Amino acid sequence: MHRSINIQNSLPDDIALKIASSLQVFDVCSLGSCSRFWRELCAYDCVWEALCKDRWPAICVDENSQSESSSSSKRWRGLYISKHNEMAGKVASVTNFVERALAYESIEVGNYLKAVELLNSLQFGFKDVQMLLLKPELNVLLNLAGLHYCIIWLEIPAENVIEALHSSQVSERQVCVQWWKLGRWFYGFRLRDEFHSRNVSLGDLAASNEEVLGVLHRGAIHEVIRVQISAAKPTHTSWSHQVAQV
Repeated sequence: MHRSINIQNSLPDDIALKIASSLQVFDVCSLGSCSRFWRELCAYDCVWEALCKDRWPAICVDENSQSESSSSSKRWRGLYISKHNEMAGKVASVTNFVERALAYESIEVGNYLKAVELLNSLQFGFKDVQMLLLKPELNVLLNLAGLHYCIIWLEIPAENVIEALHSSQVSERQVCVQWWKLGRWFYGFRLRDEFHSRNVSLGDLAASNEEVLGVLHRGAIHEVIRVQISAAKPTHTSWSHQVAQV
């Protein structure tokens, strides 16, 4: 304990601020709970300004709207909390939509794509998705919608998405994507419709599975007459491939 106090007393404020300013928000909150010294330092304006602009690059503060009695060391922190709560409320609307659209634990691709488009209309950023949608306690279909949105709409590099999946501990979660295709024509006769099924982890989907991601993004169009998404059953084998006649 005495050693910790001595380290704090010997650490220049500018170095301490640089350390705090290099951390992610969860680490800043953890550091701030260590002692009074770190609690006061982690509340500084410059720490939360960096966090705000990292998560919402386009964000700005209207200086005229700030009260004269407002502490400058808490202005950006208050803004961060307010904006975070706003985005959390928006996530709730997406969650409610997906839950209403579920039928027997699966969702049709049309409703799934509406959920992804809803994320875009609500102006979610990559950090918003990472903090609010890539959570192991949520339905894996919400994890999938967040992943899909980041790759297709935000055009986040695959390696960044994979890193976010690993850090959020959802990369091994699996989904099952099933789709039905019109039968091909063969010498004037149409063959029976084809049924395809893939079980894939979120990590594998972000890394290399362009086939499944393409089916999800295109939806039911042209020869694909139906697409259905659900959480993979534990008894299924990852990357299973079935083609059945229906």
